[in-house]
Amino acid sequence: MPKLKSQEDILKMREAGRLAAHTLKHAGSVIKPGVSTEEINTAVHEYIISHGAYPSPLNYKGYPKSVCTSINDVICHGIPSKTEVLKEGDIINVDVTVTLDGYFGDCSRTFFVGEHISEESIKVTNVAEECLARGIAVAKHGSRLGDVGWAIQSYAEKEGCGVVRDFVGHGIGKVFHEPDLQVPHYGRSGTGLKIVRGMIFTIEPMINAGDWRMKMMKDGWTSKTLDGKPSAQFEHTIAIVGNGIEILTALEDDPIAIRAKALGANILWPELKV
Repeated sequence: MPKLKSQEDILKMREAGRLAAHTLKHAGSVIKPGVSTEEINTAVHEYIISHGAYPSPLNYKGYPKSVCTSINDVICHGIPSKTEVLKEGDIINVDVTVTLDGYFGDCSRTFFVGEHISEESIKVTNVAEECLARGIAVAKHGSRLGDVGWAIQSYAEKEGCGVVRDFVGHGIGKVFHEPDLQVPHYGRSGTGLKIVRGMIFTIEPMINAGDWRMKMMKDGWTSKTLDGKPSAQFEHTIAIVGNGIEILTALEDDPIAIRAKALGANILWPELKV
């Protein structure tokens, strides 16, 4: 069994998660055609530092930047660059993690760049967002990780999209990626580790518009879809508490949290504006 979190841990994780959520919202305010991914990195870095925290990706296993920026067919871990400039019609996933008082908060979302987005990119983004809401809706005390994976996989595949197998959600707390708690975004209902109170983990489905398979770039970080089609991702950190869950990286107007609640999730925090 993974190490279960105390109430004090959950409160600290709530603070880290809330800062991550505000950081992601700040990053979104920067995104527009003509902005480089390096500018997004700078905005994220400065925002986190100014709030007394540390950008967790920076120097993590050699990663050179403070945030991950993944455009179009990049599935995850895209490295910000001065030469990578956003164009009208792009989609970009921004993956933010902060370290605050020794605890990690981790979240991401996919943004539209401009207004003229292809139907394929809109669809895969909407499917990824719905997948996260559906995964959260079944994550509760007594269910199993396979239930979460099946909720995501069954919906994505029904919509003609592929679920990336190579990256999974993870336990998180004082450790960025806890090795004894992994959350696949595919699977069979009724299988996998039992979910119990005190667990904190991320759900972060990476959904491809076509084939689920990926290819790794020479930098050792950037992964792309095998078929060159777009990919989208959304991520939240959740805590299993009482008879419900806390979405630690959601703000009060978070559309995924509101959708998960409509699907039956008993969300105890934050208090959502419905």
